[in-house]
Parts: sequence; C-alpha cells; structure tokens
Amino acid sequence: MLQNILSVGLGGAIGAVLRYLLGLIPLKNNSGFPWITFVINVLGSFLIGIIAFSVLKSAPLSPRMVLFLKVGICGGFTTFSTFSLESYQLFSSGKIGIAVAYMLASFVCGILAVLCAAELVK
Repeated sequence: MLQNILSVGLGGAIGAVLRYLLGLIPLKNNSGFPWITFVINVLGSFLIGIIAFSVLKSAPLSPRMVLFLKVGICGGFTTFSTFSLESYQLFSSGKIGIAVAYMLASFVCGILAVLCAAELVK
C-alpha cells in the first residue's frame, strides 16, 4: 500500500510541475479564452487515453506503474483527463444516460462549487 501511495505521490508531483511549466508559456491572448488550461486538459485527456488503451492492447504494465501514470502524472497534470476517460468508458459501454448525466452534473456542480466558494470567501 505504501509503495502505491509513493507511486501516486511521485507521479502527482511530476504532473503538477509539468502543468506549472506549461502555464509559464507566454501567449499573446487577446480573446480571453484560457488556451493554456484548455491545452493542458486536452493533452491530459490524450495522455490518459494512450495509457489506458496501451495497457489493454500491449503487454500490461504493472498496477503500480498504471497508478503512477494515470492517477499520479495525469491526475497531477489535470483531473480533467480522468473525467474524459470515465465519460468515454460510460459512452462506450452503452450507458449514454449516465454519461450525459455525469458530464452535465460535473460541469454544473463544478461551476456552482466555484460560485459557492467565491461567495463564502467574500
């Protein structure tokens, strides 16, 4: 158990540092669209997809390495990657209603949570 925790922690540190470094890229952005965050979320979704489907297709990685890559690096980089993978898995297993409900609830509740936090801190 401790080795799993350390694997996730190390991967999370790496993911968080990568996210920070990408956030330092100077972009001229007059539109106000959060391009860096958008790219981080899409890239994290792509990476967790590569990891998840590579494990299924080729020689399986050790469970600890999967934790390091998926929960650690991708989780530290962005939790949006896990959200994307879980949404895909729900859709691909035919649970369309649950997938849509999960996606909408995550989006709406996430925004509401930020609004509540903003009001609480005011």
